[in-house]
Amino acid sequence: MPDVQPDEGRLRITVRTATGSGRTPISAFDDALHGANVADFNLIALSSVVPPRSDVVVADEPLSSEHGDKLYCVMATANAELRGESAWAGLGWVYDEEHGGLFVEHHSGSQESVEELIELSLQDMARRRGRDFGPTHKIVVGAHCVDSPVCALAIATYAVESWGMARG
Repeated sequence: MPDVQPDEGRLRITVRTATGSGRTPISAFDDALHGANVADFNLIALSSVVPPRSDVVVADEPLSSEHGDKLYCVMATANAELRGESAWAGLGWVYDEEHGGLFVEHHSGSQESVEELIELSLQDMARRRGRDFGPTHKIVVGAHCVDSPVCALAIATYAVESWGMARG
């Protein structure tokens, strides 16, 4: 069920970041999911459109769920496995109350590159739609590989949904 504010009928989209490390890139990704309080979900990637009547907020509180629930999200991840490598991931968004908005997700080896990619993508996407969505917002996170693989994660969570099965 979407995280809708009951009095306002608004969708609450949380944006959060984390980094993780592990003995493998998958383990590092799982560690980052734990750090962002979004572990134990089946992640369902969305195409980056923000519906009207949404509130996009930076928050990291745990989401109400049961193990294995579906989590609809927009996500950027980056991994670094070699000593000295850096991994950067970020989300950018624009939003207009009347028309909704857009998310973009990017990753790269540097913070500057991710931030530039976010700006360029959102400018192109807004121009293509013939709209001014307002200012660009972004959140970027990085991790540096010292000894073990690392992961940088930026994720926007839209809704948690159960599988609708009877639970024993």
